[in-house]
Amino acid sequence: MAASANQHLDRAIELATESASNDGGPFGAVVVTASGRVYEGRNTVVSSNDPSAHAEINAIRAACAAESTHDLSGAVLYASAQPCPMCAAAIYWSGIARVEYAATEQQAAAAGFADADIAEYLKGTRESPVPFTHQEHSLSDAPFTAFQANPNAVEY
Repeated sequence: MAASANQHLDRAIELATESASNDGGPFGAVVVTASGRVYEGRNTVVSSNDPSAHAEINAIRAACAAESTHDLSGAVLYASAQPCPMCAAAIYWSGIARVEYAATEQQAAAAGFADADIAEYLKGTRESPVPFTHQEHSLSDAPFTAFQANPNAVEY
């Protein structure tokens, strides 16, 4: 019998609690593919020295690696907390169809995990805390030209 949405969300919270009790942050995620396969991820930012190793990213990486694809169209991601802007972008790029989460952005912020500044920057209502500067360069089109000329290139 297939697990219910509530069971997947329960598992994401369980992963988050285990992670928080050990060497990770308090976040967990479960990806369920359109075919029903289940992949898990937990926050490993500190243990892996990788600031992108959020639970959602790790679950997406696990699903993509096991499914041998970058396209998770039709999948559902269950997260212990509302995904941050970085994870939301990865969810978008992966083709995941829907996200269900338990804790809100406000609950995460109350525990010290605030990303409202990043969200405000992305909305255009706040300056970036990190300068992004465009530099004119004569070779800036070269990678795109090579991609377009590559008969084996896969658009995504």
